[in-house]
Amino acid sequence: MKKVEIKGIIPAIITPMNEDESVNIDVLREQIERQIEGGVHGIFPFGTNGEGYILNENEKIEVLEATIDQVKGRVPVYAGTGCISTRDTIRMSKKAEELGADILSIITPSFAMASQKELYDHYVEVAKHVDTPIVLYNIPARTGNKLLPETVAKLAKDVDVIVGAKDSSGDWDNLLAYITQTRDLNKDFGVLSGNDSLILPSLKEGGAGGITGCCNVYPRVLSSIYDLFVAGKMEEAQAAQDSIVSLRAVFKHGNPNTIVKTAVSLLGYNVGKCRAPFNQVPEEGIEALKKVLAENTAKGMC
Repeated sequence: MKKVEIKGIIPAIITPMNEDESVNIDVLREQIERQIEGGVHGIFPFGTNGEGYILNENEKIEVLEATIDQVKGRVPVYAGTGCISTRDTIRMSKKAEELGADILSIITPSFAMASQKELYDHYVEVAKHVDTPIVLYNIPARTGNKLLPETVAKLAKDVDVIVGAKDSSGDWDNLLAYITQTRDLNKDFGVLSGNDSLILPSLKEGGAGGITGCCNVYPRVLSSIYDLFVAGKMEEAQAAQDSIVSLRAVFKHGNPNTIVKTAVSLLGYNVGKCRAPFNQVPEEGIEALKKVLAENTAKGMC
C-alpha cells in the first residue's frame, strides 16, 4: 500500500466547462496550479464541487489523468471513485489506481437505502481489490445514506487500506465521534471535515484537516487555517476560519457548489457554469456574491 499521510486542506476542485458543457481541461490545469500556488495540501477531483455526480466515466478518467499529470507528485491526488454499486466502485477504484491516484475517496452508495452492514460489506469488498489508501466519504444529505461513527471505527480497525474518513454531514457531533472513535487505533487514521466551517474546530479535537469547496475561491486563506494551526498561531487560524463566513452565507441563494463555481467565474477565471440543470443562481444571489467578493478582495483574501 502507498504510504500517504492524510492531512491538511484539500480542495474539492471544480471541473471547468466550456459553453457546450464539455470539460475544459486547459482551465482545469490552470485551476490546479492556482490551488497549489495557494498552498493546498492535496487535490481532490470530481468531488461534489467537481460535479462528480454528473460526469460520465470517460470524463472522470480524462479529469483524473490531467490532474495527476498537472500535479506531478507535488501534493497527493484524491480520486473520487465511489459509485452506487459495489461492482462499479471496484472498477473505478482500480482504474484510478492504475492511473496513479494517491488516495481513493469513496462516497457511500446513494439513492437506495443501505443498512450499516451493507455499507460495511461494500467498503470491505472494494478494499479487497486495491492497494491504494481509501478515505471514506459521508455526505448523507446528498446520498441518503449516513455512515455511522461505529461503522467508520469498525472499518478503520478491520481494513488496512482504509486510512481516513471525510464527514460532510455538517453534524458536529458526528464529526467529533469520527475523531474520538478512531484516535486509539494501531495505525494513523485521518478524519477530514467536509464542512468548511468546522475545519478549525475539528483540528482542535484531533482532526486531520478538511476537504473544502470554498478553497476554490480562496485557496491561500483556507490553506492557512491548517498551517497556522500547526504553527500554534491559534488567533490567526481562527481569523482565517471566520473570514469565510460571509461567502458561506451566500449559499442560501442556491446549490453550494453552483455558488462556488460562480464565485470563481466572477473572480475572472474562465471556469464556465455547472452542468445543467444545476447551474442557476438568482439575481439576488449574484449581487450578494459580488458584494462579498468585493469586500473580501479589499481585505486581501484573493
